[in-house]
Amino acid sequence: MVIDPATLPTAAADSDRRHTPEWRRALQASLPVGIGLVPLGIALGVLVVQQGFNPWWALVFTSLIYAGSLEFIAVGMVASMTPLPYIALTALLVNFRHVFYALSFPLDAVKGRAARLYSMFALTDEAYAMTVTGDRKSLSGRVIVYSQLYLHAYWIGGAMLGATAAQWIPENIVGLDFALTALFVVLSIEAIRAQRGYAVPAMAVLCALTARLVDPAHMLPIAMGSFVALLVARYLLTRSKVTTRA
Repeated sequence: MVIDPATLPTAAADSDRRHTPEWRRALQASLPVGIGLVPLGIALGVLVVQQGFNPWWALVFTSLIYAGSLEFIAVGMVASMTPLPYIALTALLVNFRHVFYALSFPLDAVKGRAARLYSMFALTDEAYAMTVTGDRKSLSGRVIVYSQLYLHAYWIGGAMLGATAAQWIPENIVGLDFALTALFVVLSIEAIRAQRGYAVPAMAVLCALTARLVDPAHMLPIAMGSFVALLVARYLLTRSKVTTRA
């Protein structure tokens, strides 16, 4: 019997993956992202207290809203007694990108109604990026939900830490909000490395720049809408070429 040595590392890795508990795999995958979420959560917690809310409101915002940038906006809107319809419209515009996330998020792997409902609720930018850049073979339904639970815990923990320590943190401190930007730069680099070629990243950059020039106030929905349209066109073109060759 001849054994191909090239197959040994893969087989060993698959064996290790099967024997590693799913909660531990999720923890290992979410920890680098959590390092970026905690400082941002601290910034949110500080903002909650500085707006005059009780520190426990940080727990309410992060547990029930859990939408990152929307939470920073919502704190100010709630503090200024903004009418509910305006808050709802703002939430729709800010989180409209999640409509596109649902197109490729592996929700079908998540089993159980409660788990699926939570997975949909916890479909944040970070959770989506992890499913795109991670190893699809290791992404079972439980790993996905566990990862989202860990990310949610990092976010809540950071906010509570910031709200608790707000009285000792100067109001003019800068740099905490850059943690999320740095996090997505790293995730983007990993996504580009996972791609074959640079066509898709180039399309994304082109859509972002075009949307920035067309309407900076609505850059995100325009950029993501045009990017999805280009991906669909690229898929149809590639499919027609394959059919023609066959």
